[in-house]
Amino acid sequence: MPRASVPTRAPGVARGPFALPQGWRALQQEVDARIARIPTRLNEYGFDAFGLEPSLSRWMTLPMAWVYRHYLRVETRGIERVPEGPVLLIANHAGNTFAWDAAMLAVAMLLEAEPPRIVRGMGEYFLPTLPFFNVWMQRAGSVVGTPENCLQLLAHGEAIMVFPEGERGFVKTWAHRYELQRFGLGFMRLALETGTPIVPVGIVGAEEQSPAIANLRWLGRLFGSPAFPVTPTFPFLGLAGFLPLPVKFHLHFGHPLRFEGDPSEEDAAVEAKVDVVKDAIRTLLADGLAARRSWFS
Repeated sequence: MPRASVPTRAPGVARGPFALPQGWRALQQEVDARIARIPTRLNEYGFDAFGLEPSLSRWMTLPMAWVYRHYLRVETRGIERVPEGPVLLIANHAGNTFAWDAAMLAVAMLLEAEPPRIVRGMGEYFLPTLPFFNVWMQRAGSVVGTPENCLQLLAHGEAIMVFPEGERGFVKTWAHRYELQRFGLGFMRLALETGTPIVPVGIVGAEEQSPAIANLRWLGRLFGSPAFPVTPTFPFLGLAGFLPLPVKFHLHFGHPLRFEGDPSEEDAAVEAKVDVVKDAIRTLLADGLAARRSWFS
């Protein structure tokens, strides 16, 4: 039998069996209050149509919120520029071991944006093949980055974050830090097809969280991954190598950009529009790098 749907409502806040320290309780209450303001259509099992489970994601969000506030000490600028309704957040990508840039962007939209938003991530095709991470990815609201998934999410008025550099940007050596790699064109074709505004985002700090010494692609292919970064801590420290250095993150949101045109245009015509977004991100990065005093401030 098909699963029944319940009316649109704010997700409930489940009470866990474990007591949290006072500082964590205050942060959990803040996260709960923000999530409760987000209307979500859930079925009888507590999932939305894309696999998001708010009652579970709140517990996954808590450690990320702690990292956001106390470890990476994220600062945002211009987040009020993000419009309500469907929107594409287009950002530079880095990290090498774990997508802390994506996690911090998602937490920023939950804790800092008004109204709070759950941001949907567009994941690489190989991510659902990773044990445990594939379930975490869905429960947190992310999906595989296919055009069909993105179109459905935009039709539901969702905020979607896209890193058009993909693996090219995520895994790169220290010598190429903050050099924007080639952007895919898919996000622009979707923006043209749906009339969705694009907000460029420049993320400063992700390049320093896990600076890469090398990228052993041949070794990554043995594990079904397109890359295998080598950093000062990974793979030498095992799982601890996924922890970022305690650098300070800066998220700079640009003004919304709107584009018109035929989504089936030749690549050269679409690429010219993509270059506008790329230049906006490049400017945001330059401003962010000039404003910070060091990696840690």
